[in-house]
Amino acid sequence: MTVEAQELGARAQLAALPGAAADDPILAFAQRMPRAATARSAAVLMLFGVLDDRPGGRDAQAAAVSRDLDVLLLSRAETLRAHPGQVAFPGGRVDPDDADVVAAALREGEEETGLDPSGVEVLGTLPAIPLEHSGHLVTPVLAWWRHPSPVAVVDEAESADVFRAPVADLLDPANRGVTVLRRDAQTFRGPAFLLPTARGERLVWGFTAMILDGLFTRLGWTESWDERREIPLAPPPR
Repeated sequence: MTVEAQELGARAQLAALPGAAADDPILAFAQRMPRAATARSAAVLMLFGVLDDRPGGRDAQAAAVSRDLDVLLLSRAETLRAHPGQVAFPGGRVDPDDADVVAAALREGEEETGLDPSGVEVLGTLPAIPLEHSGHLVTPVLAWWRHPSPVAVVDEAESADVFRAPVADLLDPANRGVTVLRRDAQTFRGPAFLLPTARGERLVWGFTAMILDGLFTRLGWTESWDERREIPLAPPPR
């Protein structure tokens, strides 16, 4: 299969996901998450495509996943009060001037990474996910980068890095594990990904990792990995 055919296959599979029912396996974890009494609407941009000319370091088992299939991520600034240093999708709250969650996701993507929204093909939205801890109801907006544009950190007070994440590297069993978070006498275990980048290894965990894990499982892209492997979390900044 040619790279072009692989890319078309990945896009087609991603495009079939929007409109999924709330109990679809892609977001099964969301059913176990408590909902805040009052939640603010937010959106994240899950932007897939061929983001630059540097392919991933391995071949994935899934035929649709070419070496240069990527998803856009960023690292939040260490100085932020909420989730400092964490890897995340571009996104944020829906502003009053935003037409809808799609407009909010595209606006945040442009503000945080400098991408050109005109080159982004929106494939649709996934069911909104409640985040009780932050008081948000987050809608993932699934998109394909039809005409890639340069990306970089726009505001250093918000983001420390903007980077492409090769999907094949995320799927690599050697890069997978779980994180364990203990809070208020409760223990939370969740999927995690170790991702090599130009600025060093990044840990993808929490909300972002849960969405990626659910998406890969639903698409049949997941490769068998050791769910007993625990990846330590860095201590929070003082």
